[in-house]
Amino acid sequence: MSHGIQLRSVPYDHPDAVKLNDQVQLEYQARYDGEGDVTPLDPAMFTPPQGLYLLAYDAAQSPIASGGWRTQDENDEGYSDGDAELKRMYVVPEARGLGLARRILAELEADARAAGRVRMVLETGDQQPEAIALYLSSGYAPSPKFGHYRFYDSSRCMAKPLAP
Repeated sequence: MSHGIQLRSVPYDHPDAVKLNDQVQLEYQARYDGEGDVTPLDPAMFTPPQGLYLLAYDAAQSPIASGGWRTQDENDEGYSDGDAELKRMYVVPEARGLGLARRILAELEADARAAGRVRMVLETGDQQPEAIALYLSSGYAPSPKFGHYRFYDSSRCMAKPLAP
């Protein structure tokens, strides 16, 4: 099914990444009554080895999915030393069901583990049941809340140890 689909590391501010990010924000706004994700993200956060940003391209070289991780260490937003935070996991509607999110997730986990991170953490929301199902089936468990939306009722935080 995913024949001809390639994963490529790109900067967070690459035009294709920006294009998908604009799409994911529209989807968040639709699901959360006009709220996009306003977590401040700087492209430098995803520069290896501090992080990684991946895009999936189809055979026609169109970007169809994204995902990234960034280094987090203990701070007043609830992170712990050694954390890698998953951000911007997104698959365009017409490419869903091909296992792309799972493939990107596995790559990001392997990369974060290789960079010495000990735990992958993520924040999603109660209006994203597909995302929650993916993470639960990939070994993530609910965790204490962290990050920009830690005081929101709709926020759901999850974590998974990145054992070597």
